Amino acid sequence: MTTSTPDTDPSPGDLFDPACPTRQVLDRVGGKWESMVIKVLAVASPGEVRFADLRRRVPGISQKMLSQTLRSLERDGLVTRRVEPTVPPAVHYSLTPLGLSLDGPLGVLRAWAERHVLEIEAARARYDGK
Repeated sequence: MTTSTPDTDPSPGDLFDPACPTRQVLDRVGGKWESMVIKVLAVASPGEVRFADLRRRVPGISQKMLSQTLRSLERDGLVTRRVEPTVPPAVHYSLTPLGLSLDGPLGVLRAWAERHVLEIEAARARYDGK
């Protein structure tokens, strides 16, 4: 593990440093909406999805939350946005190569959650029954 001093920038891989930028990345990709949006865009054919279609494919997300999520993912270089100059404008989203590379690791996490959800629910029930 690397350490930093107040005079230097933290190592990008020192998760235990409070100023580590890796923490911000994990916060971004660890959210439920980000994970769902990345999955929808990863399986999209031909690779782009319009905003309204994204909203339909991510049940429970509000228009405001979807907009915020997409802006954050775009800012991080995981999603691209293309606007068609129509009335009203048609806005399309797709994953960048960096965003697409994230679908695999998130898929492993999704599979783990699906495989262990019953155990976790049982543990919660035992804990809540104390």
